[in-house]
Amino acid sequence: MTFVSLGLIEPLLQVTEQLGYKKPTPVQSQAIPAILAGRDLMASAQTGTGKTAGFALPLLHRLAIDTRPVASNAVRALVLVPTRELAEQVYESFRTYGQHLPLRYLVAYGGVSINPQMMKLRKGVDVLIATPGRLIDLYGQNAVKFNQVQTLVLDEADRMLDLGFSRELNAVFAAVPRRRQTLLFSATFSDAIRAMAGELLVNPVSIDISPRNTTAKRVTQSVIPVDKKRKVALFCRLLKDRRWGQVLVFVKTRKGVDQLVETLLAKGVTADSIHGDKAQPARLRALERFKAGEVQILVATDVAARGLDIDDLPLVVNFDLPIVAEDYVHRIGRTGRAGAAGEAISLVCADEVQLLAAIETLTRQTLERFEEPDFEPEHRVPMTGPSGQILKKPKKPKQAKLAKPIGKPPKAPTPVQQRRKPAIKKPGRTPRSS
Repeated sequence: MTFVSLGLIEPLLQVTEQLGYKKPTPVQSQAIPAILAGRDLMASAQTGTGKTAGFALPLLHRLAIDTRPVASNAVRALVLVPTRELAEQVYESFRTYGQHLPLRYLVAYGGVSINPQMMKLRKGVDVLIATPGRLIDLYGQNAVKFNQVQTLVLDEADRMLDLGFSRELNAVFAAVPRRRQTLLFSATFSDAIRAMAGELLVNPVSIDISPRNTTAKRVTQSVIPVDKKRKVALFCRLLKDRRWGQVLVFVKTRKGVDQLVETLLAKGVTADSIHGDKAQPARLRALERFKAGEVQILVATDVAARGLDIDDLPLVVNFDLPIVAEDYVHRIGRTGRAGAAGEAISLVCADEVQLLAAIETLTRQTLERFEEPDFEPEHRVPMTGPSGQILKKPKKPKQAKLAKPIGKPPKAPTPVQQRRKPAIKKPGRTPRSS
């Protein structure tokens, strides 16, 4: 199958040729015909499988052949994403794929001024890519209208629920036209998302490219047990001894991110960070520096687990395991993309064994463990079973109990009783009878 055989218009075929796309990926070959036909769609595919092109190309095709003008403050296709990074990535994809089309695109998210976004919406846009929170802000100020929305795309909808956007999503669902095309794309689908899809989608085409919650086969995964207080020292040892190149490192907290970056900079290692406390321009600058090779280590919280599109990233390190097991799949999905090989290493302490078990249960595999010399943990990480359960340590044999004496034991004499001499009766007269 080729992109020509899918029936895409010439300007889009020209772009696919420029980008070196030889043939559609499995998700693209199934999704594009369904979207071109106007069908609702529910697709599950791993990251790095061409998911964005799977919905962007047919959407651009349909918008280009529909010559009706877009009204002021209106949008024709609405794409919802969970994070700013993913919003930027999807926006750039639409701009790239639609570079030969007379269409307008806009990305909207929080952390930056809302005024420029409101100004651009006045002319109307064909495609709006937005995070739920900022979209509701724009809608509340009458800066965007939904009456012309033809297609609604939910990309990584499970993550949007994880981040607490359910109220904003419900507000959007109530505002957009009931007669529309709805597309759900995600690497994983939780039960909550499947229930939501049952309410939003009408007779959808279902695509399941890979089993639920599986990790990319080309990514080699391993665990190194270590005490929590020695994680930084271990990471620096591995960085030096294994001569790592560029590494994307995931840390649980913003404070932990800043501390690791500070340590690396003090050792002369170029490092930068991405987390929720940084302004969006600073986050984008850090990502661009990493992509350009100016930064060797990019340290991030899970805000970057989805939406980072980095070519030829060889290694992902989980400095801390994620609280939500599904985030592990998305973290390591940053490497091993587009058919390339990748590696994911997790530094795990004893406190994280429950998180490790949840990940192994989710992915249906037991991660191989390797101990690093001189870093064997004092607090051992319990072993986990083939289905992710924590294996208990063998119990100590019970000692035989001594037989209890029958009756109450005599009371021990008090110190006073011990000092007192026993009374001796003196012989006396026999008492007279009365």
